[in-house]
Amino acid sequence: MKHSFLDQYSNRNSLIHRLDPRSKLLATLVLIATLVLMPTGSWPAYGMYFFIIVTLILISRVPLHYVLRRSLVIIPFVLLVAVFIPFFKEGEVALSFKAWGWTFLVTHDGLELLWSILAKSWLSILSLVLLTSTTNFASLLLGLERLRIPRVMIILLSFMYRYIFLITDEAMRMKQARDSRSFRSGWLRQMRTVGNIIGTLFIRSFERGERIFTAMVSRGFDGHSRTLNSLQFGRIDSLFITGMILVLGIINLFTLFF
Repeated sequence: MKHSFLDQYSNRNSLIHRLDPRSKLLATLVLIATLVLMPTGSWPAYGMYFFIIVTLILISRVPLHYVLRRSLVIIPFVLLVAVFIPFFKEGEVALSFKAWGWTFLVTHDGLELLWSILAKSWLSILSLVLLTSTTNFASLLLGLERLRIPRVMIILLSFMYRYIFLITDEAMRMKQARDSRSFRSGWLRQMRTVGNIIGTLFIRSFERGERIFTAMVSRGFDGHSRTLNSLQFGRIDSLFITGMILVLGIINLFTLFF
Protein backbone atom coordinates (compact mmCIF):
# COMPACT_ATOMS: atom_id res chain seq x y z
CA MET A 1 0.00 0.00 0.00
CA LYS A 2 1.30 3.47 -0.83
CA HIS A 3 2.56 5.50 2.11
CA SER A 4 1.55 8.82 0.55
CA PHE A 5 -2.12 8.42 1.36
CA LEU A 6 -2.55 11.93 2.77
CA ASP A 7 0.37 13.93 1.40
CA GLN A 8 0.95 12.53 -2.07
CA TYR A 9 1.02 16.06 -3.57
CA SER A 10 3.11 17.59 -0.78
CA ASN A 11 6.33 17.60 -2.85
CA ARG A 12 5.03 20.05 -5.44
CA ASN A 13 6.47 23.54 -5.64
CA SER A 14 4.00 26.37 -5.08
CA LEU A 15 3.49 29.34 -2.80
CA ILE A 16 1.26 27.30 -0.50
CA HIS A 17 3.75 24.42 -0.36
CA ARG A 18 6.59 26.75 0.60
CA LEU A 19 4.74 28.19 3.58
CA ASP A 20 5.78 27.15 7.06
CA PRO A 21 3.57 24.30 8.39
CA ARG A 22 2.76 26.42 11.45
CA SER A 23 1.31 29.21 9.34
CA LYS A 24 -0.85 26.75 7.38
CA LEU A 25 -1.99 25.06 10.59
CA LEU A 26 -2.95 28.35 12.24
CA ALA A 27 -4.69 29.65 9.11
CA THR A 28 -6.68 26.41 8.78
CA LEU A 29 -7.70 26.49 12.46
CA VAL A 30 -8.81 30.12 12.16
CA LEU A 31 -10.80 29.34 9.03
CA ILE A 32 -12.56 26.36 10.62
CA ALA A 33 -13.25 28.26 13.87
CA THR A 34 -14.79 31.25 12.11
CA LEU A 35 -16.77 28.95 9.82
CA VAL A 36 -18.22 26.98 12.74
CA LEU A 37 -19.24 30.22 14.49
CA MET A 38 -21.14 31.40 11.41
CA PRO A 39 -24.91 31.78 11.94
CA THR A 40 -27.13 29.09 10.48
CA GLY A 41 -28.16 29.72 6.90
CA SER A 42 -25.37 32.21 6.04
CA TRP A 43 -25.23 30.99 2.45
CA PRO A 44 -23.46 34.02 0.94
CA ALA A 45 -20.73 33.60 3.58
CA TYR A 46 -20.46 29.88 2.83
CA GLY A 47 -20.00 30.77 -0.83
CA MET A 48 -17.20 33.20 0.07
CA TYR A 49 -15.47 30.54 2.15
CA PHE A 50 -15.74 28.10 -0.73
CA PHE A 51 -14.25 30.71 -3.10
CA ILE A 52 -11.30 31.27 -0.72
CA ILE A 53 -10.58 27.55 -0.40
CA VAL A 54 -10.84 26.91 -4.15
CA THR A 55 -8.51 29.87 -4.80
CA LEU A 56 -5.93 28.40 -2.41
CA ILE A 57 -6.28 25.00 -4.10
CA LEU A 58 -5.65 26.54 -7.51
CA ILE A 59 -2.62 28.43 -6.19
CA SER A 60 -1.24 25.22 -4.67
CA ARG A 61 -1.67 23.39 -8.01
CA VAL A 62 -3.13 20.38 -6.27
CA PRO A 63 -5.71 18.74 -8.60
CA LEU A 64 -9.11 20.20 -7.76
CA HIS A 65 -10.94 16.94 -8.47
CA TYR A 66 -8.65 15.14 -6.00
CA VAL A 67 -9.50 17.54 -3.16
CA LEU A 68 -13.21 17.51 -3.94
CA ARG A 69 -13.31 13.71 -4.14
CA ARG A 70 -11.48 13.31 -0.83
CA SER A 71 -13.71 15.84 0.91
CA LEU A 72 -16.92 13.98 0.01
CA VAL A 73 -15.93 11.13 2.33
CA ILE A 74 -17.22 13.10 5.33
CA ILE A 75 -20.78 13.54 3.99
CA PRO A 76 -22.15 10.07 4.96
CA PHE A 77 -20.80 10.40 8.51
CA VAL A 78 -22.32 13.87 8.95
CA LEU A 79 -25.65 12.66 7.58
CA LEU A 80 -25.60 9.72 9.96
CA VAL A 81 -25.36 12.13 12.90
CA ALA A 82 -27.48 15.05 11.66
CA VAL A 83 -30.22 13.31 9.67
CA PHE A 84 -32.64 13.42 12.63
CA ILE A 85 -32.31 17.18 13.22
CA PRO A 86 -35.20 18.16 10.89
CA PHE A 87 -37.52 15.93 12.91
CA PHE A 88 -36.68 17.42 16.33
CA LYS A 89 -36.05 21.09 15.52
CA GLU A 90 -39.06 23.23 16.36
CA GLY A 91 -40.48 25.59 13.74
CA GLU A 92 -42.84 25.80 10.79
CA VAL A 93 -43.72 22.38 9.43
CA ALA A 94 -42.42 21.74 5.91
CA LEU A 95 -43.39 18.09 5.54
CA SER A 96 -45.33 15.50 7.50
CA PHE A 97 -45.87 11.80 6.96
CA LYS A 98 -47.02 8.75 8.88
CA ALA A 99 -45.12 5.52 9.35
CA TRP A 100 -45.68 2.60 11.73
CA GLY A 101 -48.52 4.49 13.39
CA TRP A 102 -46.35 7.55 14.13
CA THR A 103 -46.59 11.02 12.61
CA PHE A 104 -43.25 12.54 11.65
CA LEU A 105 -42.88 16.30 11.17
CA VAL A 106 -40.05 17.98 9.26
CA THR A 107 -39.57 21.71 9.91
CA HIS A 108 -38.06 24.41 7.73
CA ASP A 109 -35.67 25.43 10.53
CA GLY A 110 -34.57 21.84 10.92
CA LEU A 111 -33.84 21.49 7.21
CA GLU A 112 -31.91 24.76 7.15
CA LEU A 113 -29.86 23.63 10.15
CA LEU A 114 -29.15 20.28 8.48
CA TRP A 115 -27.95 21.90 5.24
CA SER A 116 -25.85 24.39 7.22
CA ILE A 117 -24.17 21.58 9.16
CA LEU A 118 -23.42 19.75 5.91
CA ALA A 119 -21.99 22.91 4.32
CA LYS A 120 -19.81 23.74 7.33
CA SER A 121 -18.54 20.15 7.63
CA TRP A 122 -17.73 19.91 3.93
CA LEU A 123 -15.90 23.26 3.85
CA SER A 124 -13.93 22.32 6.97
CA ILE A 125 -12.85 19.02 5.42
CA LEU A 126 -11.92 20.84 2.21
CA SER A 127 -9.53 23.06 4.15
CA LEU A 128 -8.05 20.07 6.01
CA VAL A 129 -7.53 18.13 2.78
CA LEU A 130 -5.78 21.17 1.33
CA LEU A 131 -3.57 21.36 4.43
CA THR A 132 -2.50 17.72 4.32
CA SER A 133 -2.09 17.77 0.53
CA THR A 134 0.39 20.65 0.62
CA THR A 135 2.35 19.68 3.74
CA ASN A 136 4.56 16.67 4.27
CA PHE A 137 3.22 14.65 7.20
CA ALA A 138 6.55 14.71 9.05
CA SER A 139 6.71 18.50 8.67
CA LEU A 140 3.11 18.76 9.83
CA LEU A 141 3.95 16.84 13.01
CA LEU A 142 7.02 19.03 13.54
CA GLY A 143 4.84 22.11 13.19
CA LEU A 144 2.43 20.72 15.79
CA GLU A 145 5.33 20.10 18.12
CA ARG A 146 6.61 23.67 17.69
CA LEU A 147 3.10 24.93 18.49
CA ARG A 148 3.35 23.16 21.86
CA ILE A 149 0.78 20.47 21.11
CA PRO A 150 1.07 17.69 23.77
CA ARG A 151 3.85 15.33 22.77
CA VAL A 152 1.82 12.20 23.41
CA MET A 153 -0.70 13.30 20.75
CA ILE A 154 2.08 13.86 18.22
CA ILE A 155 3.58 10.45 18.94
CA LEU A 156 0.18 8.78 18.54
CA LEU A 157 -0.39 10.54 15.22
CA SER A 158 3.04 9.63 13.88
CA PHE A 159 2.73 5.96 14.84
CA MET A 160 -0.82 5.73 13.55
CA TYR A 161 0.17 7.15 10.17
CA ARG A 162 3.24 4.94 9.94
CA TYR A 163 1.68 1.62 10.90
CA ILE A 164 -1.86 1.93 9.54
CA PHE A 165 -0.44 0.98 6.14
CA LEU A 166 1.36 -2.04 7.52
CA ILE A 167 -1.75 -3.24 9.35
CA THR A 168 -3.83 -2.69 6.21
CA ASP A 169 -1.36 -4.73 4.17
CA GLU A 170 -1.56 -7.53 6.71
CA ALA A 171 -5.36 -7.43 6.63
CA MET A 172 -5.30 -7.66 2.82
CA ARG A 173 -2.98 -10.69 3.00
CA MET A 174 -5.34 -12.39 5.44
CA LYS A 175 -8.27 -11.63 3.13
CA GLN A 176 -6.36 -13.06 0.17
CA ALA A 177 -5.58 -16.21 2.17
CA ARG A 178 -9.26 -16.53 3.08
CA ASP A 179 -10.40 -16.11 -0.54
CA SER A 180 -7.84 -18.64 -1.79
CA ARG A 181 -9.49 -21.26 0.40
CA SER A 182 -12.83 -20.95 -1.43
CA PHE A 183 -14.68 -18.74 1.01
CA ARG A 184 -18.22 -19.60 -0.16
CA SER A 185 -20.01 -20.87 2.93
CA GLY A 186 -23.20 -19.48 4.50
CA TRP A 187 -23.40 -15.95 5.85
CA LEU A 188 -23.28 -17.12 9.49
CA ARG A 189 -20.01 -18.95 8.93
CA GLN A 190 -18.69 -16.00 6.94
CA MET A 191 -19.37 -13.66 9.86
CA ARG A 192 -17.60 -16.08 12.18
CA THR A 193 -14.56 -16.20 9.90
CA VAL A 194 -14.47 -12.41 9.58
CA GLY A 195 -14.66 -12.13 13.38
CA ASN A 196 -11.70 -14.50 13.69
CA ILE A 197 -9.73 -12.41 11.20
CA ILE A 198 -10.45 -9.21 13.14
CA GLY A 199 -9.43 -10.85 16.42
CA THR A 200 -6.23 -12.22 14.93
CA LEU A 201 -5.38 -8.85 13.41
CA PHE A 202 -5.92 -7.14 16.77
CA ILE A 203 -3.65 -9.60 18.59
CA ARG A 204 -0.92 -9.27 15.95
CA SER A 205 -1.14 -5.47 16.09
CA PHE A 206 -0.91 -5.50 19.90
CA GLU A 207 2.11 -7.82 19.86
CA ARG A 208 3.79 -5.72 17.17
CA GLY A 209 3.23 -2.60 19.29
CA GLU A 210 4.93 -4.28 22.25
CA ARG A 211 7.93 -5.28 20.12
CA ILE A 212 8.23 -1.77 18.64
CA PHE A 213 8.03 -0.18 22.10
CA THR A 214 10.77 -2.49 23.43
CA ALA A 215 12.99 -1.79 20.42
CA MET A 216 12.58 1.98 20.73
CA VAL A 217 13.23 2.05 24.47
CA SER A 218 16.36 -0.07 24.01
CA ARG A 219 17.61 2.54 21.53
CA GLY A 220 17.11 5.42 23.94
CA PHE A 221 13.84 6.89 22.63
CA ASP A 222 12.78 9.74 24.94
CA GLY A 223 9.50 10.74 23.29
CA HIS A 224 11.05 13.43 21.08
CA SER A 225 11.10 12.87 17.31
CA ARG A 226 14.25 14.27 15.70
CA THR A 227 14.33 15.35 12.08
CA LEU A 228 16.67 17.10 9.66
CA ASN A 229 13.92 19.53 8.61
CA SER A 230 14.25 23.03 10.04
CA LEU A 231 11.17 25.26 10.07
CA GLN A 232 11.48 28.94 9.30
CA PHE A 233 8.60 31.28 10.01
CA GLY A 234 9.23 34.17 7.62
CA ARG A 235 7.57 37.36 6.43
CA ILE A 236 5.44 35.55 3.84
CA ASP A 237 4.01 33.35 6.58
CA SER A 238 3.09 36.37 8.67
CA LEU A 239 1.46 38.05 5.68
CA PHE A 240 -0.45 34.87 4.86
CA ILE A 241 -1.91 34.51 8.36
CA THR A 242 -2.66 38.24 8.63
CA GLY A 243 -4.37 38.23 5.24
CA MET A 244 -6.48 35.20 6.12
CA ILE A 245 -7.58 36.77 9.42
CA LEU A 246 -8.50 40.04 7.70
CA VAL A 247 -10.45 38.34 4.90
CA LEU A 248 -12.32 36.06 7.30
CA GLY A 249 -13.03 39.01 9.60
CA ILE A 250 -14.50 40.99 6.70
CA ILE A 251 -16.72 38.03 5.78
CA ASN A 252 -17.95 37.75 9.37
CA LEU A 253 -18.69 41.48 9.55
CA PHE A 254 -20.51 41.30 6.24
CA THR A 255 -22.65 38.46 7.60
CA LEU A 256 -23.48 40.31 10.82
CA PHE A 257 -24.46 43.65 9.29
CA PHE A 258 -25.85 42.62 5.91
